[in-house]
Amino acid sequence: MKKVVRASKSRRNPRTVLTVGQYTYTVIITPNDPDGYLVTCPALPGVVTQGDSFDEARAMAADAITCHLESMIEDGLPIPLDETIIAPVSVKVA
Repeated sequence: MKKVVRASKSRRNPRTVLTVGQYTYTVIITPNDPDGYLVTCPALPGVVTQGDSFDEARAMAADAITCHLESMIEDGLPIPLDETIIAPVSVKVA
């Protein structure tokens, strides 16, 4: 069951409805030699973290996203959906 939180002191319309629940976001995990892995989240531009291993980077991403979303809810902002499209692009350099 999802809780519904109504924004009160918001820069947006005070009747904006925010839902608290399960969300899935695409993260980009890039090797960052020699410091492990760098993680960014295209749908949440402020989210950047890192980890020494791939698994740690993924766990850090989940924590960073959770904190970011909780902060948005506290500020009365709607939670954005992830509309990231992953598509490989091949190029030939002559």
